[in-house]
Amino acid sequence: MKDRQIVYNSVKCLVCGETIISYHRHDYVTCSCPNQAVVDGGTEYLRYGAKDMDKIEIHTVYDTAPFDVVRQYATRGGRGKDGKEPLKWVKLCDMNDDWLNAVLEYGGAEWHQNLIKKEIEYRKEHNIIIPE
Repeated sequence: MKDRQIVYNSVKCLVCGETIISYHRHDYVTCSCPNQAVVDGGTEYLRYGAKDMDKIEIHTVYDTAPFDVVRQYATRGGRGKDGKEPLKWVKLCDMNDDWLNAVLEYGGAEWHQNLIKKEIEYRKEHNIIIPE
């Protein structure tokens, strides 16, 4: 069992300034400049690279960070209500209330479901409502 779960996995290339994010396992992403910064692994594992490793900044957020930080980085992919829109990754803090509840009904990884539950509780405690 893991001690902590990755919720955000990114690299910023200091040559081109691009921040690249790996959202899921085997989501291998590269920047577009000659430094060829790379990030991979999403929320499953951490893998980074670049021609010059001194010219990248690695940014990883784990579920053990304070929840007010986690909710700003943890995401959920969606294709809209009809499932036909292009895939879009949305931060938990930006998901509407109906979407959060739909994710709980739909299911998913236990760690992610736990974050959804924490977000719902966080909103109750802070009187946050995000309508559709």
